[in-house]
Amino acid sequence: MSGTEQPQAPIPREGIQLGRVGGIPIILAYSWFLIAGFIVLVFGPQVAQEIAGLGWAAYLVAFSYALLLLFSVLVHELAHALSARVYHWPTAKIVLNLWGGHTQFENFSASPGKSLVVAMAGPAANFLLAAVGLLITPLMQGSEVARLLTDIFVYANFLVAVFNVLPGLPLDGGRIVESAVWKVTGSQEKGTIAAGWAGRIIAVLMVAAAILIPISLGVTPGFQLVLITVLVAGFLWLGASGAITNARMRLRLPEISAGRLAVPAVGLSSSSSAATVKSTLGTQEAGSAAVVLVGANGRPEAVVDTGALSSVPEAMAPSTPASAVARALAPGAYVPAWAEGQELVQYLAQLAGSEYAVIDRTGRVTGLLHQATVVAAITGKQQRGFDAGS
Repeated sequence: MSGTEQPQAPIPREGIQLGRVGGIPIILAYSWFLIAGFIVLVFGPQVAQEIAGLGWAAYLVAFSYALLLLFSVLVHELAHALSARVYHWPTAKIVLNLWGGHTQFENFSASPGKSLVVAMAGPAANFLLAAVGLLITPLMQGSEVARLLTDIFVYANFLVAVFNVLPGLPLDGGRIVESAVWKVTGSQEKGTIAAGWAGRIIAVLMVAAAILIPISLGVTPGFQLVLITVLVAGFLWLGASGAITNARMRLRLPEISAGRLAVPAVGLSSSSSAATVKSTLGTQEAGSAAVVLVGANGRPEAVVDTGALSSVPEAMAPSTPASAVARALAPGAYVPAWAEGQELVQYLAQLAGSEYAVIDRTGRVTGLLHQATVVAAITGKQQRGFDAGS
């Protein structure tokens, strides 16, 4: 370590750290206060109507609703994290937010069975809490507030459990579909795509049910119910779509190779002249081949800009250094031609710049790889025409 530490940019805080459970950080996202405020505003008047004489305290009871729901979600996420610990999956953190919460894991090795166990641990914990609430309900009959909060606690946990076992991502029940397809096909990504589509279908059915069921009964759909349903369905749709996109990207990774994605290139000494570069390009079968300038140490240093090269008059080309019409590569911006998949992506993520020389096993330059080409290969989106020399 050097004697002088460089100041680092502060890491944005995503919420309030409540503490740790079993070494796992528990973070309360700022967005949680939005759902807490919504619960207070919606249920406060209902509590006041159900329990006469509470007055403004009815809003405190409604806020207790939010706290009980927060506790239920926390237990749900802890069940995920602690069951994952059995399989030695490292847990980075638990975040409680507007949509409930999520448990973020670090890198781990999963299997269909393990994934299913960890996923179902959350709903199982909520079913257990609901059962405990039912057992203590008779003890709360002496206080209307205590009885009401206990009923809400039972209802909330039962609802969270049932909702989460619906078979579609991003819900826990989506892991049932994912694990089943994963087991049959041997591909987790294909399982994720199937579960993502199941999640999209659930989102559509939820909105349809909230609107069509009341209409079929001759009742106008309640605005509040429809609004909440649309918001939740929107959350499900976005989560399912994100899961599908990520899975499709992971499916493409094995096909990504530096050698296959690179444009042909030749390496010349950085001491070469513009005339030498022009002559070299003229001998290439494809006139668009790139030229990479290599330093005395054998490492790629720059890429010749063909646009700038073409502007050099023929009479001046022999005396013009090739480096004068080249753009520098970032330090270490070269990759082996055989690098592929996740390894290639992770390696490029550590390099600066947006283009990288590709070398063979002897260290000879064979190609030039552009970041945009790799991104297009991962996302599956067609990139626009690209001039390797520009």
